[in-house]
Amino acid sequence: MIRTIGKRAVKPRLNPLLKTISKNAGISNVVLRQSYRHLNYVRQFSVSTRQLQSAEIPFDKLTSEEQQTLTEERAVDKVDVCIVGGGPAGLATAIRLKQLDNEQGEGNLRVVVLEKSADIGSHIVSGVIMDPRALRELFPESEYYDENGEGIPLPAEIATKVVDEELKFIMGKLVLPVPAPSHMHNKGKNYVGSLSEITAFLGGKAEEMGVEVYSGIAVSNLLYSEDGKSVVGVATKDMGISKSGKPKDNFERGMAFNARQVVLAEGCHGSLTKEAIKKFDLRKNCQNQSYGLGIKEVWEVSPEKFKKGFIAHTMGYPLSNDVYGGGFQYHFGENIVTVGLVVGLDYKNPYISPYQEFQKMKQHPYYRNVLEGGKCISYAARALNEGGLQAVPKLNFPGGVLVGASAGFMNVPKIKGSHTAMKSGMLAAEEMYKAISKMPSLEELEESGTEKLVEEPLNLDSYHEAFKNSWVYDELYSVRNVRPSFNSFLGGYGGMMYSGLDTYILRGRSPWTFSFHESDASITEPASKHKPIDYPKPDGVITFDIMTSVSRTGTYHDEDEQCHLRVPEQDLQKHAEIAYPKFKGIENRFCPAGVYEYVKDESSPLGVKFQINAQNCIHCKTCDIKVPTQDINWVVPEGGDGPKYSLT
Repeated sequence: MIRTIGKRAVKPRLNPLLKTISKNAGISNVVLRQSYRHLNYVRQFSVSTRQLQSAEIPFDKLTSEEQQTLTEERAVDKVDVCIVGGGPAGLATAIRLKQLDNEQGEGNLRVVVLEKSADIGSHIVSGVIMDPRALRELFPESEYYDENGEGIPLPAEIATKVVDEELKFIMGKLVLPVPAPSHMHNKGKNYVGSLSEITAFLGGKAEEMGVEVYSGIAVSNLLYSEDGKSVVGVATKDMGISKSGKPKDNFERGMAFNARQVVLAEGCHGSLTKEAIKKFDLRKNCQNQSYGLGIKEVWEVSPEKFKKGFIAHTMGYPLSNDVYGGGFQYHFGENIVTVGLVVGLDYKNPYISPYQEFQKMKQHPYYRNVLEGGKCISYAARALNEGGLQAVPKLNFPGGVLVGASAGFMNVPKIKGSHTAMKSGMLAAEEMYKAISKMPSLEELEESGTEKLVEEPLNLDSYHEAFKNSWVYDELYSVRNVRPSFNSFLGGYGGMMYSGLDTYILRGRSPWTFSFHESDASITEPASKHKPIDYPKPDGVITFDIMTSVSRTGTYHDEDEQCHLRVPEQDLQKHAEIAYPKFKGIENRFCPAGVYEYVKDESSPLGVKFQINAQNCIHCKTCDIKVPTQDINWVVPEGGDGPKYSLT
């Protein structure tokens, strides 16, 4: 059964990407594709699992004509720098590159940003409290600064200064004040708002500077040199493949972007980043990443309950002592309150549902009193990095670099990561420009008939060194032991005690560095060690069922497109046979969008069959991170698919 939200669809229009690129690169006979721009008016998602997903036909079982269609030669464009991901880090990279090019060069550097979301910012999720440091460095002059040159280079309507804050520990009905460590002080210096709006603003600034920004374009492949030892570009996702794996009538082969440098700015746990880390062994000298899942709602509250510029963070309830995480509420704009919960994905109990924990949290008077009489207008969820400095991989590889959450620069104790993500992109841009500016321009290469963009692959060790000499490194180093301290046998209480010691006495200068566990997936315990959790039913006023929440994301995926949630051979029952007996349906509980379900089926030896409702997916990446069997692989769906966030 498919539910449709709203009554109006947007008429198809010609996607301008290939038209623009063909003009820039001199490509002829390029087929322009038509695609729907699915706005908030029409969204489809599954609310029933009566029909199980049909089997996908293996490539070698397709007809020779179908195989030939799927492997036809790609159209190719050549650029100086190709940035995969149009979030804060990717856009900061692009903006800084063009600043340098316009100031020191001839302004002809081709910098391309490819973003999978339909619009810049519409896949961005964060709290967000903005530390303006990186933005101020990126834009030293701005019309948005006050008469003293202070402030943040953003319009006031999307950035509200923090004027009051509190930190609380909730235990039952008790709400106890907690002294906030210095790294959590925000009043008078930081700003609260919607990171999706801020990202959209940055996208506009990038275009003004000459960056080619293309949204609705998913990048599915890294392209390697003939010897396989370096990255030479990327390829965009093929369009028009049915869920059976066959090319449809509207099939269009993805396009290749050959680049002197590929920047992976995909955000947390990106699919290409995962590939690059594995291929080039970028975690050889660091620990595995640890993650959290952030779930949030945006509410329009009663004016009498709104306190513009107020922020609050809470610890304790609803999470048990052995689960890392905390809640928040931020007041910004006009009567807008964003409320959310972050749950560390290194929890052991497979019966925990982060979504239900969040709904439960809102029932506490501390949150409920603010939300009563208001209206929930948006919902979102996204995985985030929590590994800190110990988990930052090598940042460069032959042909490319990692920036932002692709590498993991989140300052967990500070509860901020956008400023460090942006600064990493700026550092990468500066090192890239030093190298690329010494090379012949693309025009000169074309005139000389030279095909190779670089004589030798660029491997920017200087970028990693620049990071180690930056304030980003210093900031992460000073708090490196706080998050892993919560993994001790003392749990949350032990972590809080050590955090106080580290912050007030040791001041981040301890001679030791704590380690993390192997992975969030491996730490999950069998269901037999735990009891099922009976979560309260939603009331439809303050708390909601998961499908109601998904409807507020605006997510969309074509029902007849190849499933982007991959299990080996797409054999769902085989996955169930491995996972269900031991973990009793953990996939249904860790997913905040109802993508995974076990459906009762008397014909199955397990009594259930595994179902993937891929059209519900909101691209949080939790499944790829947390599934204990590690056999679910999240890959990009078609460009423009996924959520349509605007205030997150």
